[in-house]
Amino acid sequence: MPLNTFLNNGLRLKFISNFVKNRKPIHLKLSREIKTGIIVIGGIFLFILGFSYLKSTPLFDNSKQLFAIYPNVGGLQAGTPVSINGFTVGKVADIRFIDKKGNLLVTFTVSNDFTFSRNSPVELYDTGIIGGKGLQIIPVFDEGPLAKTGDTLVTSTRPGLTELAQQKLTPLFKKFESAVSSADTVLINVNEVLDDKTKQDLRKAISGLSLLIQDLQGSASTLNKILSTNESKLDSALTNFQKLTTSFSKLADSLNNVGLPNTLKSLESTVASLDKVMAKIEKGEGTMGKLMNDKELYKNLNNASRELDLLLQDFRLNPKRYVNVSVFGKKQKEYELPENDPAVKPDNQ
Repeated sequence: MPLNTFLNNGLRLKFISNFVKNRKPIHLKLSREIKTGIIVIGGIFLFILGFSYLKSTPLFDNSKQLFAIYPNVGGLQAGTPVSINGFTVGKVADIRFIDKKGNLLVTFTVSNDFTFSRNSPVELYDTGIIGGKGLQIIPVFDEGPLAKTGDTLVTSTRPGLTELAQQKLTPLFKKFESAVSSADTVLINVNEVLDDKTKQDLRKAISGLSLLIQDLQGSASTLNKILSTNESKLDSALTNFQKLTTSFSKLADSLNNVGLPNTLKSLESTVASLDKVMAKIEKGEGTMGKLMNDKELYKNLNNASRELDLLLQDFRLNPKRYVNVSVFGKKQKEYELPENDPAVKPDNQ
């Protein structure tokens, strides 16, 4: 070591040892300006912390900030939790209009602990029956890029119970309105048809119907009296009718046992055979058919019957013409043709 360096180090050590032996307490005095500055800086820091707490955005947060665009947020508020599969992963930071059409830009944060694709939709849904909206991310795990800060995700809206009820009840209300309007039209037409004369006729008809009902009630009471008076006779008549029915049933059984069905079958076969015979007669088949349908034979039989009648009449009127009896050998007189002989008359005709 060089001599100069050694002497310098020795002097330095001597100075330090003397300072340590003769040290005195040091009092730091802060000026009023420094104190004021510290208080102002602390107030600003506390204000930033409070404002961040009220906006639900932590000051020291490494969550990614994402965006979603909705035409209607349905009452979604800043600070509403954002969930994935029912687990809260972030909050809604801000909602504001982005164009003149009224579309709303929703800014929300999502923790970096869970990664998902940028194609994952953000669904706006009802958190309860009474009301309230929430956001939930439906994660998609595809080969696309992952969601990062500044990305705008695809949006979807799930209809709530109120919207579903409106969708279902609106057609029903329309049908009800059309039915009411139709009923109004019918009533108007009925009022037009029911003029004063028609109303009077209806009143008369209703009064007549009332009188008819009264008459029917009187007839019913009279019938009840008749039935109550002749109840025993009706019972006996019904008993006799039952006995008669039983007798008819027994008679039918007896006829069935006697062989009535076989007799009816034989009768049916006989009638069928008779129908065949009559058909043949009508066609002129057989002797009977020829007798029934041959006009020449009818004429011959008619002429023979007439000639036989004439013969018998002539025999009655002129027996001598056919029988000649001579007891004493007297010569028989020659037969003289009587006047108006019926046997000759047909020949002259």
